Amino acid sequence: MIQTWRADFAVFKIWFEDSLAYAASGVIWVLTDFLMAVTMPFIWIAAAKSTGGVVAGFPIAQMVLYYLGSIVFTTFITSHMMWEIGNEIRDGLFSVSLTRPYSYYRFTFLRGLAWRIFRPVIFLPFLLFLLFVFRGILIHAHAYFSWELAVSIVLGHLVSFTMVMAMAPIALFTQEALSIFELYYAPMMFLSGQLFPVSALPNWAQDVAKVLPFYYTTGVPSDAFAGRIQGHALFHAILIQLLWICLFYPLGKLVWKMGLKRYTGTGL
Repeated sequence: MIQTWRADFAVFKIWFEDSLAYAASGVIWVLTDFLMAVTMPFIWIAAAKSTGGVVAGFPIAQMVLYYLGSIVFTTFITSHMMWEIGNEIRDGLFSVSLTRPYSYYRFTFLRGLAWRIFRPVIFLPFLLFLLFVFRGILIHAHAYFSWELAVSIVLGHLVSFTMVMAMAPIALFTQEALSIFELYYAPMMFLSGQLFPVSALPNWAQDVAKVLPFYYTTGVPSDAFAGRIQGHALFHAILIQLLWICLFYPLGKLVWKMGLKRYTGTGL
């Protein structure tokens, strides 16, 4: 067990140093989140002027707080590892990973985690700027911190990671996997709460969102942070997060096992 932990730490350290080496590219990716964090609150602020300061059931201060929390949580929670895996399979680099005496699933989790931990650090200066821009509104907002919030953030990342790891083996079955991965982002943006709160959707869309796994990535911690779900409702959402993890993990393992039987080591 100690040897395994040492190997895990070594892998994590290597990829964390890699993220430091390519910090400039990380800033570019963070800028996309920053632009959304700036534009979306202004849209809702404009809408709230005609609705008495309340929009989609949110006081405007809580709406702005929701977006800032959502963007910060997204930098840690949302995994995109299927792109790296798809490219490695297409280029033949995946074959090298198969020869290592180390779990590829574990390896992928740790290198993704290294970047997920570093990305909020990159975003911190942008967050401070946003807090300054919206300071007049946020003075009326109330953030909700609790151990349940922390748990939901960690589980949100695990839901996202296990979900994309169940999707990534598609690249073992078809060379068009990267095009298929693009389809993931449409429901993810609309149903995870990143584009707008799930509670702002029509009732039927809210029901759909809470049946699918996307809401249980960034949506749950964002709603908890803004005080939209608390107590029993939050605990129930955490249990559903655990259920999705327990579903996607074995599903991903199964699809990997099936895909490896078809892998031919094309590319380099």
